[in-house]
Amino acid sequence: MERKVGVMNNFLTGILPQEGGLDFTASWKYTTAVMLCGLLTLVGVAFGVHSIIAGHEHTFGVTRDVPWGVLIAAYVFFVVTSTGLCIVSSVGHVFGFKDFNPIAKRAVFLSIATIVAGFLVIAFEIENSWRMPVGNVIGANPTSNIWWMGTLYGAYLFFMMIEFVMLQKEQHRTATMFGLAGLLTGVVAHSNLGAVFGLLNAREFWHGPYMPIYFITSAAMSGCVAIIFFTYLAYRANGWEFSDDMKKSLSAVAKMGALMMAIILFFTSWKMIAGVTGNPPGKYEAIQAILSGPYAVNFWIGEVALVMIIPFVLILAVRGNNMRVLFIASVAGMIGIFFMRYDLVIVGQLVPHYHGMGMVDYPSLFTYSPTFHEWVITLGGFAFCGFLFLAGERLFRGHLTVDH
Repeated sequence: MERKVGVMNNFLTGILPQEGGLDFTASWKYTTAVMLCGLLTLVGVAFGVHSIIAGHEHTFGVTRDVPWGVLIAAYVFFVVTSTGLCIVSSVGHVFGFKDFNPIAKRAVFLSIATIVAGFLVIAFEIENSWRMPVGNVIGANPTSNIWWMGTLYGAYLFFMMIEFVMLQKEQHRTATMFGLAGLLTGVVAHSNLGAVFGLLNAREFWHGPYMPIYFITSAAMSGCVAIIFFTYLAYRANGWEFSDDMKKSLSAVAKMGALMMAIILFFTSWKMIAGVTGNPPGKYEAIQAILSGPYAVNFWIGEVALVMIIPFVLILAVRGNNMRVLFIASVAGMIGIFFMRYDLVIVGQLVPHYHGMGMVDYPSLFTYSPTFHEWVITLGGFAFCGFLFLAGERLFRGHLTVDH
């Protein structure tokens, strides 16, 4: 027993830096934030457990017509962000672009934190969540995109955790190998997630070969926004000063993010044009729900303004060199990206399968409103991610930003 404890202590000593990096001061603000995130996580878990016991039909707003709700949107938000953080970290750590090195360790850690938060949220959406890992092993179905999603994201998490441990132990060659494996697995997993939507020919709003490409591009954008957001919070919360290398790194990330925003604007514009030209059945109704219907505010303010316009203009205005402005752009982007995921998931289910059949006694669009249970579980997922972020900053001394 003592030998096992000794091995564990040696392992922790190897990955937890004892000196170097940025000095951490446990202020009352930090303690309050940790306690608040922990409390909200526990509340979210409690509501999730209650939803399983009481049944989703009594606690969730999803129906047979709209079976995927805000929890699926939150899951997509987290895994997209995780893949994006992996991509951003790989630019420097795997491919050797030195300007991206200062944010590498934090980006790898956050890629783990965000996907774990996504797993927490999806566990309560599945209802019988204990079946998820068991069924994925004993009920393997290689013809299912959903099965591949679980398998690939599980492998991706494993590779990212090993990469992070190797980075902490300063074994950079091994870390690079696992980082490349994590990147490739994450990209495949994420394009497969896009295929989960894009291959559903009964959902015209989603159907199309561009979905996997769109998911990868939006992931890169999300990763850029997220690392700027979390890095600025870490520095300002602890009173740290940005080094010149860190400013240069965040500037490079911001410019990469601006490029991704421009590409997403291009994708979105042509998606809208293709959805209204010639009134394609099913897709036209969904696009109208976004452009001028019940989800118009989400689209024009949440997606277009907060993701594609405001951050892009702010980054270009300061040429990526003003940290405060970049943070404001990242806040707008983080909020807007959640709207993007929500609209993608929900709007794709609103058009009934019987559209175009002339049924006048049935609704032309289905409706969905998240319940209090769903919002609390979603909030718990975000709080859990925040808790992991705060814990990581303290345990890993600002991820040795200065020394790395």
